Amino acid sequence: MLQQSVAVFLVLALLLAAVWFLRREGLATYRLPGISKGFARRNHERRLRVIERLALTPQHSLHLVSLGDQMAIFVTSPAGCERVDTTPQLRPVAPQESLKSGASC
Repeated sequence: MLQQSVAVFLVLALLLAAVWFLRREGLATYRLPGISKGFARRNHERRLRVIERLALTPQHSLHLVSLGDQMAIFVTSPAGCERVDTTPQLRPVAPQESLKSGASC
């Protein structure tokens, strides 16, 4: 019984030492939701959000990104990332809105 308790203690001590070392080197981070100090502020004041992603091929995709009060469309490929359009009027359209307005694809 004592030998098993010591083994469990050593495993936990090694795990905590590894986490401490990785955090100190900047290779790992962890946050518990609702406990970290800036948790509420980070979610409400976020200015950059990915609204939607559309995969065109396994290596090419379109990204609709919100940048504060503007929306931007980016295309990504193995060659890099390029902004296609940025406009303050661009906004996501809910499926119900497009059906009500009579828009077709």
